[in-house]
Amino acid sequence: MPKNVLIVTASLRAGSNSDTLAQAFAKGAREAGHTVEIVSLKGKAISFCQGCLACQKAQKCVLADDAVIIAEKIGHADVVAFAGPVYYYGLAGQLKTLLDRCNPLYSSDYAFRSVYLLATAAEAEETAVEGSIKGIQGWVDCFEKAELSDTIFAGGVTDAGEMEGHPALEKAYQAGKSIR
Repeated sequence: MPKNVLIVTASLRAGSNSDTLAQAFAKGAREAGHTVEIVSLKGKAISFCQGCLACQKAQKCVLADDAVIIAEKIGHADVVAFAGPVYYYGLAGQLKTLLDRCNPLYSSDYAFRSVYLLATAAEAEETAVEGSIKGIQGWVDCFEKAELSDTIFAGGVTDAGEMEGHPALEKAYQAGKSIR
């Protein structure tokens, strides 16, 4: 059965390695017959969560910015992939801020069951992504019907275009293609 796949890209650089990895995942998912939407955080206004918890009753954030729309899209997707750079061995701030703003989803009837992390870093060592995995896993753990299905990591890439020929592109493509 076709799935609704949402890919949220967190890199703020045009033509970024994270965006390239996201495109490979999207290509595989589309070829498998799924509907794919890519939402970039570039140019989006996303304020910090104020911790008021009003969203738990309203199931919508009281702050009016782009995070409200993106969180709604996340809640309606069957599969969510977060693509972004690893900054200082953790999630990029813009992605973490968005995840914090997804509080309204906790008490909602969210659709997503599978979550993917597509991460890139200048550091090539596999350990470079551990902080990002821990951050995403912590978010996923708050949604008992969801699981972190896979992490695709592309290390050793800094400048735009360095993803060309990277083995993570094939892994991302195959992960998208294998969505069930």
